[in-house]
Amino acid sequence: MTIAPAKLRDPAVRAFVAAVNAHDQDAFFSLLTEDATMSDDGSDRDLADWTDREIFSSHGHIEVRRESDGGRFLVADYRNDTWGEMRTAWRFTVSEDGRISRFETGQA
Repeated sequence: MTIAPAKLRDPAVRAFVAAVNAHDQDAFFSLLTEDATMSDDGSDRDLADWTDREIFSSHGHIEVRRESDGGRFLVADYRNDTWGEMRTAWRFTVSEDGRISRFETGQA
């Protein structure tokens, strides 16, 4: 059973998942701090390049299976046109202004 994005506890994470699933790059980048960083499978990546390849150009989609840590840790089924579907983990750091300063993802 999945958790609908609108039911996710953390507002920034809720908006992140909604922006990914809507393929809305403007909404996505508005959720991030100016100096936001990310990692994939434990390696830091260039955020703009990674999100273009892994989310927006390849039609990424997140289906959340469970959340913890106040909604800032997700286990989800992630799929895109490049890799198909896989079980992934997502951890978010949210700044005091409510924007995401870092996210980490990788296979769960």
